[in-house]
Order: sequence, then C-alpha cells, then structure tokens
Amino acid sequence: MANGEKNGWTPFPHSKEDARKVHEVPDTAQTRSPAYRLAYVDEDFMMRRELRAVRIGLELMKPEFSFVEHGIKSTVVLFGGARIPEPGKEARAAKNSEQKKNLEQASRYYDEARKFARLCSQYSASSNHHEFVIITGGGPGVMEAGNRGAADVGAPSIGLNIVLPHEQAPNPYVTPNLCFDFHYFAMRKMHFLMRAKVIAIFPGGFGTLDEFFESLTLIQTGRMKRVPILMFGREFWRNVLNLDYLAEQGTISPDDAKLVNYVESAEEGWAIIREFYELDKQ
Repeated sequence: MANGEKNGWTPFPHSKEDARKVHEVPDTAQTRSPAYRLAYVDEDFMMRRELRAVRIGLELMKPEFSFVEHGIKSTVVLFGGARIPEPGKEARAAKNSEQKKNLEQASRYYDEARKFARLCSQYSASSNHHEFVIITGGGPGVMEAGNRGAADVGAPSIGLNIVLPHEQAPNPYVTPNLCFDFHYFAMRKMHFLMRAKVIAIFPGGFGTLDEFFESLTLIQTGRMKRVPILMFGREFWRNVLNLDYLAEQGTISPDDAKLVNYVESAEEGWAIIREFYELDKQ
C-alpha cells in the first residue's frame, strides 16, 4: 500500500523512504556532516543525555506495539534467581562449596517454575494465547525455566532482557519476536506489570526482591489491582522475609501480610489462580 501501510493512506512520504533517499544524495562536505543526518536515524544525536525522555518513551512503546500486534491481553510474571541451575546441572554461579550445595538443592524450583509455566500456558491456549502469557526476565535459571515450560506445550512466551555489565544473552526458549532488550530498568518493570494477572516469585536475590517489593507496594497502595502473588518455597521466604513481624511493629497493616500466598508446587499455585479468577466457572 503506497505511502499508507496498514494505518491508512497519507499523501506524505514515509520516514523509511526519506531514510533511504539520504544515501542517494551527492557526496559533499555538507552531506558528510553530522548536522545533515536525519534526526531520527542519527545515532549520536539520539544518544544525547538531553534526549533521555525520548529514549524512555521508545522503550515503553516498542514492546507495547508488539504486544498489541500479538493480541496479548494478560500475562503471568515469573520472577526468580538467575543462579538456580536445572536439576542435574552444576551451579556454576556458586562462589563457594556451601553456595554450590544450596543452589543445586534449589534446582527443584527450576522444575516447579517449568511445570507452573506449562500449566499456565496450557490454559492460555484456550484464549489462543491472548491471556495468561508467560513473561520472564529472559535470562537463565528460573527465567529460563518459565520460558521453557511455555515452549514445552508450544506456547509463546515473553523475555525482557536488560543490558548488564557482565555478558548476558536471552535464554533459547523465549519466543524470538517477543524477546526485548532494555537499557532502563524502570521501563522493563513497567512491562512486567502492565498486563500482569499473576505474579509468581521463586527464590532469588536482590533483583527478585526488588521486583517483589515493587509489585507488593503498588498493590498495597492501590496503584495496581490485587492479583495473586505466589511465593514458591515457604521455608526460603519465611527465612528471608518476616511480614508478620512488620505487621506486629505497625509498619504495615495486618492485612498486608495476606497479600501473598506461600506455595510449594506448581499445582498448588495454579489452584490459587483458578479460584481467584473463578476459571472453572468460565
């Protein structure tokens, strides 16, 4: 469709056309100057600190357009440790023998995350994968298990990677055209929660805790609708967090501790979701 694409006809040249035409102009001192570059294809210009707000907006818009095009209406968020290995695999991220032992024991959560993602994705198929789509941070460990569980049953899944100082690549189970990379943590967090109907938290470290508390704060303050928050691993989380103590001290409401559900298995977590959303009645 000339000049119109799928959004309707326009008499004006498309930005892609002009971006191609700039390569056809004569090679002169003027055309070689950075000042002559079209602003939207000038990488040096786009990276200026003064354009941070523009880049933030682009990181919000790019995945959003893709989700709309794929008809993704709701998601199931999986947070959890990148260092937890698949059962039978070595905990290469361990820094000492005790960490190695504990991480390899925690590999059962890799299995539970994979099973949980599989259950959610099987239900997602009933909506042609528009609802309850798995979304993870796109990395290894629990994130890989989540994307892998979706792939086990032929379902799409989302991965939201972020540029980090150490080398990182998306895990191979993320649906390629739903795999994104971010510079801004804030935009990545927004996309985790903008369509979230479930938040599943598996054992993890600072990143997992950060994502958990952000989600919990939004729900506690009424800035986000209440959704099931599933904490996989009662013993782990009871040692890491003492919400009852916070309630006793008066720093949170007694009812705030009830915003989370401690579970041990994928089946237990899925049962809470089915009851919360009355899926059996649909």
